[in-house]
Amino acid sequence: MSVTGMTGFGRAQGEGHGHGWVIEARSVNGRTLEVRLRAPGGFEGLDGEARKLAQSRFQRGQLQISVSLRRQEGAADVSINADVMGRYLQLAGELVARGAAPPSADGILALRGVIESGEGEADADTRAALHGAMLATLETALDALKGARDDEGLRLAPVLAGVLARIEALVDEAEKQAAAQTEAVRERFTRRVEELLPDAEDYRERVFAESAILAARADVREELDRLRVHVASARDLLGQAGTGRKLDFLMQEFMREANTLCSKSATSALTAVGLDLKAAIEQMREQVQNVE
Repeated sequence: MSVTGMTGFGRAQGEGHGHGWVIEARSVNGRTLEVRLRAPGGFEGLDGEARKLAQSRFQRGQLQISVSLRRQEGAADVSINADVMGRYLQLAGELVARGAAPPSADGILALRGVIESGEGEADADTRAALHGAMLATLETALDALKGARDDEGLRLAPVLAGVLARIEALVDEAEKQAAAQTEAVRERFTRRVEELLPDAEDYRERVFAESAILAARADVREELDRLRVHVASARDLLGQAGTGRKLDFLMQEFMREANTLCSKSATSALTAVGLDLKAAIEQMREQVQNVE
């Protein structure tokens, strides 16, 4: 089977140009493909690229991509705040004049506010280089997400195949039970007429004609035939990629036929099979919501 899921998580990280970054991509079920990107200021241009990369890998699902960026240790600009150091030296001079030992250079530099670390935004050239490097990391994260969705599909495939086999078996059982429909309808109608009209012998031909009409209305062969066609279609779709929306629509058709079968049922046995059939279809419909 080629079933692919819609939920998963992918993560990748990189470093370069004095920075390190982490990109996380996660997805959940969705009727269409929606991509949302959260990136640091100055890197909004990644949004359009992220959408193109996602569209080349996925057809459905709600994707949330987050990008975090930080300067690497030692990569920040370091400077001395001359004003702050000057005030410290002035106070130190007053203490020395009173007899205190003069301060050492490393002691002055260790005081709060003397040394400043620049964490400003990267310049245009650095941002351009980072943009290209982060795109490569984004591809890696999306590939990891696709792998997770493929793994979910591998787990979904046998579940869907099992439920579909259950539906097919119930259609077979419904066909067996439906064979008794015509006679059951005729007997029920004849008995009711005899209860109301003791001399029903005079109306035998009319009773037979009316019972035949009722039996025709209760005939479920068309519904069973369409259910078999739907089973074959579902099996074909499960062997193809990207058919989640078609399967979702097909489940509606399954349920429509099952509802009609139950409404036409004239025996408790067929009704019971019809209810089991509806339960199995609903179970498959829930699983199909996870298929891309």
